[in-house]
Formats: sequence, structure tokens, C-alpha cells
Amino acid sequence: MKVVISLLRGINLGGHHKIAMSELCALYGSLGHGNARSHINSGNVVFRTGERELAAVAKKLESAIEKKFGFHADVIVRTTAEMRDVIRRNPFAKHKQVEPGKLLVTFLPQKPSAGLAEQIRSLKPDPEEMYLDGREIYTYFPNGVGRSKLFSALSGKALKNQGTARNWNTVLKLLEIAEKLEQQ
Repeated sequence: MKVVISLLRGINLGGHHKIAMSELCALYGSLGHGNARSHINSGNVVFRTGERELAAVAKKLESAIEKKFGFHADVIVRTTAEMRDVIRRNPFAKHKQVEPGKLLVTFLPQKPSAGLAEQIRSLKPDPEEMYLDGREIYTYFPNGVGRSKLFSALSGKALKNQGTARNWNTVLKLLEIAEKLEQQ
């Protein structure tokens, strides 16, 4: 069974779309996924699955979440190897002044079309820095995301409400959890 990291979009934010992580992990188990473990309260679940087609796994999870909790939440999935690759490709890895809590990776369900990629790259990230690489967008917010116009653009219309962002500390922790689960 392979280990998969799932990232849910838009749950437990500002009191909206609330899901207890224990209930979410139980739902994963009811769908035949093993050893589901959550990390923080924002929809990060690492689990084992025998399924080969991960896009189908994501769709089944979305459907089950909607049925059980009454709202839709996009589910983005990555294997442990894919998450290692996300970390390896970090364009900020050699920057000494980057604070991990201000570096976000936006995970997209698939590689954006040429038109959408061009639209993303046309955004003016000042003072932020942004790199689109495959199915991930790496963005550094030196002043934080709170007042960033770029973050608002990336989390809404620019991405057509696709994808979900995690800070670098969370990305590293999710890989750590996945690697431990692989060793069991």
C-alpha cells in the first residue's frame, strides 16, 4: 500500500466548513484507507491506500466529505515521492533570509493549462517572489500573507478557485509523517 498526503481546501477557516480531524480520519478509514493521520486542524491527512489512480481517490474523498459534512471541499493528493520532489524543487532553498512560515506552496490538482500558467506568471508579486513549477506555486511573502494582494489573487480568481496553500513548515512536517508511515 502506498502512502498518500491529502490536502483539503477551505476547511476550518474562520469558522467555516468545520470538520473535526478525528471524524475526517474516520471517514478515510470507512473508505478503505488505512492509518489515516491528520496534521493540524486544516485538513492535512496522511494515509495508506491500495488504490492506484490517485485522482479517483481524491474525487471519492470529495464526494464522501460532501455527503457526510454537507459541503464540498477540494482534495489535492501527493505521494510521498511527489512531496519529496516538491521540497527538492524549492526555488528558495538557497536563500538564507527566507522565513519558513512566510514561504507558501500552493498545490494544484493538475498542471495548469498554458493560458492559466501565463495568467499566473503575469501577476505582479511585489514585494513577494513567486515561481510556478509544474503543479506547485512557490511564493515567499516577506511581509506575511495577511495584507498581500498576491495571496488574495492566488487563492481566488487567478487560480479559478483551484489549489490549496501550505506553509513550508507544514510541507516539511507532512513529508516527515508520510515517511514515518512508510517505514511501518
